[in-house]
Amino acid sequence: MAEKLRVFLVFFFFLLKPVFSQPDEFYFSGFQDAVNITLYGAAEIEENGLLKLTNTTLRVLGHAFYSSPIKFKDNSSHKSSSFSTCFAFAMVPEYAELGGHGLAFTLSPSKELTGALPSQYLGLLNASDMGNSTNHIFAVEFDTVQDFEFGDKNDNHVGIDMNSLKSNASATAEYFLENSTKEVLNLKSGEVIQAWIDYDSAKNRIDVRLSPSSQKPKSPILSFDVDLSSILNDAMYVGFSSSTGLLASSHYILGWSFNMSGEAKSLSLSSLPLLPGPKKNHTALINADVIEEWELDVGPHRFSYEELKKATRGFRDKELLGFGGFGKVYKGTLPNTNTQVAVKRISHESKQGLREFASEISSIGLLRHRNLVQLLGWCRRRGDLLLVYDFMPNGSLDKYLFDEPKAILTWEQRYRIIKGVASGLLYLHEEWEKTVIHRDIKAGNVLLDCELNGRLGDFGLAKLYEHGSNPSTTRVVGTLGYLAPELTRTGKPTTSSDVFAFGALLLEVVCGRRPIEPKALPEELILVDWVWDRWKVGAVLDAVDPRLNGEFDEIEALVVVKLGLMCSNNAAEARPTMRQVVRYLEGEIALPQVVAAPDAYDGKKGNTGGGGSNGPQFEDFVHSYPNSSYLEKVSNWSSAGDDGDVDIDIEAGSTSPLSGRGDGG
Repeated sequence: MAEKLRVFLVFFFFLLKPVFSQPDEFYFSGFQDAVNITLYGAAEIEENGLLKLTNTTLRVLGHAFYSSPIKFKDNSSHKSSSFSTCFAFAMVPEYAELGGHGLAFTLSPSKELTGALPSQYLGLLNASDMGNSTNHIFAVEFDTVQDFEFGDKNDNHVGIDMNSLKSNASATAEYFLENSTKEVLNLKSGEVIQAWIDYDSAKNRIDVRLSPSSQKPKSPILSFDVDLSSILNDAMYVGFSSSTGLLASSHYILGWSFNMSGEAKSLSLSSLPLLPGPKKNHTALINADVIEEWELDVGPHRFSYEELKKATRGFRDKELLGFGGFGKVYKGTLPNTNTQVAVKRISHESKQGLREFASEISSIGLLRHRNLVQLLGWCRRRGDLLLVYDFMPNGSLDKYLFDEPKAILTWEQRYRIIKGVASGLLYLHEEWEKTVIHRDIKAGNVLLDCELNGRLGDFGLAKLYEHGSNPSTTRVVGTLGYLAPELTRTGKPTTSSDVFAFGALLLEVVCGRRPIEPKALPEELILVDWVWDRWKVGAVLDAVDPRLNGEFDEIEALVVVKLGLMCSNNAAEARPTMRQVVRYLEGEIALPQVVAAPDAYDGKKGNTGGGGSNGPQFEDFVHSYPNSSYLEKVSNWSSAGDDGDVDIDIEAGSTSPLSGRGDGG
């Protein structure tokens, strides 16, 4: 009897530990009958066997893990074992070419991933546990959004992540053809892509391969040498994590194979479940150019689509003035009045509904100031919005300052432009019925009329709020080099963050250089630092644009430089208001004799040292002004607009419809 009891207990305890009795290989050609897959969040298995991690809902996450943990370490050596996996996936964005955000093959000590956030965190981690060695998270991400805070190389990349979303290694999504040449794979194309991930514990190497076919490429697109023993626990769950942000994609896994004792079996793409067909937008087809009731309350003037099509000669390329991340700008002539206009065509990839978008356009259309580009009207055509502005015949200010300018502006012209933009910005901040925060002040968004007067344009990022109220948290958007350091912490644009950008504008006008110049000498890389260095040694006039050949008013130049440094202070409370700025420029009040260093974080006016305090705020400064090694890539970034600036869009919690890249329109 005792012997039978002993045998029973051994058998019972064996059943209690099914972990390591599980097969070390599994294969899913679709997930119709996959009872051993645990789902969380938005993840679901559709009737035809598609594993759908996320849908087109904003800011959601989805997890799908193999239900039982897998043993990853040898009992004697505690070294991580080799593994191989293969899966077929597809990302179908809500709006073509705008992904949101991505998915990741994941090894995790838990199936729950408690505290994980969507958006840029891909449902894996959150801001507080980034980089913690106790996470024991390994992931290979397939990311369609370029997150500058994580150092992403572009918006179409594969990355190897260990305990953090700052990838240890990354590469553009590509695959090798049979002739060994590379071909780019668009992750957000909506097409099926097969991925292979192989870890060789003997070589301590991870290889990642991609292909649009069933055949495994010979060469990986990404290899990384690492020993995963310190990352992985003895037993780990394997699966997938995915998320959406302010833009959404449906992320699908069509099939999956995994092997701990050899190479994972490749999937036959033709035998996998089919992706759903494209959705038909019946509303858009019915209401092609029909005025809906809500549009009757939206001002200013509503143009007809045919009128604008005729004005721009069918939006032909010859009439194209410029473009940015939010649309193209065309020159047009209104047929009835022969008035020249600029027409910005914004496609329906806006991050909010048309009604909310039009509501803010209605408010901005009421702005009236001689130094603002006037919004004359608008039009809706299906899912597109067309905005009609005053035409500025001399284009944008940056074309007269950088590289090979159209013409060299005299000092008198520059000073008049500076005062004009300051006056317009004061109107936005304090003199209109609401406070308007521009959020993208830069030379590329200052337009010049026929008399070379400066007009602040492109309200594509503008936010409105009542006087005396606090702006809501929003995404950190703007242009690299013009972003106030506090924005990376708070995500809240303020009039003071506009002043910071205006400070950068002041310095670039007087110096004839961009706030960040990747091709400059290391000591001249960041304009405000270089100007401050000149200021400290009493040689600040050396920073004035040499193309002026010394023909400038020295007192006015000193005022502009000094004011530029004051506005560029990293402490928001140390910056002047735009009313003070205008009074300084008009000579109504004298500038303080002592100027604080831009990095004097305590904001004390008596601090003229270049050191400043340390702590989290210094990290904010680094976010706004990256180091030189990071900036070496700026000139090649595909995210740079046609004005040569690098635009930023870092999600921080709002759904502004007017987000995009400045294009000078």
